[in-house]
Amino acid sequence: MVAPAPTMYQDDSNGSVRAYFKNIYDTVRTIAIGMGITLKYCFARTITVQYPDVAPPVQPRWRGFHWFEAEKCIACDQCAKACPVDCIYIEKSGPRKIDKETGVAVGGALQRYAIDYSKCMFCALCCDPCPTDCIHMGDNHDLSAYTREDMIVEFTELAKAGKQTPEPFWMQQENIPEWAAQKKARWEERARPVREEMLKALQPSSPAKKE
Repeated sequence: MVAPAPTMYQDDSNGSVRAYFKNIYDTVRTIAIGMGITLKYCFARTITVQYPDVAPPVQPRWRGFHWFEAEKCIACDQCAKACPVDCIYIEKSGPRKIDKETGVAVGGALQRYAIDYSKCMFCALCCDPCPTDCIHMGDNHDLSAYTREDMIVEFTELAKAGKQTPEPFWMQQENIPEWAAQKKARWEERARPVREEMLKALQPSSPAKKE
């Protein structure tokens, strides 16, 4: 006598039972993994970094407060358009473009380039669309301020002072930790070669003439 073939109801029933117990297993397993990680850090030894006396650890791809190269900015607004929170403000007196002879931007004056860090979420979406690669995520992690207005960094004003990234208030004092003095000196050294070009970016200019 030939055994009857399994019905559709029986197949669905067996599959449902297996799926039910598999879901229970996956739930218990994932909870156990998560709780294991939690307990590991719960009983780990606490390490307190004595900031600002000791430098905080910063990873190589840290998304810190921006580094802006005013001499290369053509004020195309691509970074402002890419910003999801509209915290970048750009003003210019006329069209700007890169001079192929000098590699710096010429044309209308760069009147304003500002970022409101009370809105910025450090997503780095402003860096990728920049056609001249003038805006970067920096290694500055601290920019505390007393008012919301102070959280708006005017990078064009920094350019007048020969700076490309904002400095925390406490780093502008004379007596600062050695690691902070070294970082500040590194920022200044990086901006020094293009200081004159940064100042020119704030004034209208024309391409260099070939001799």
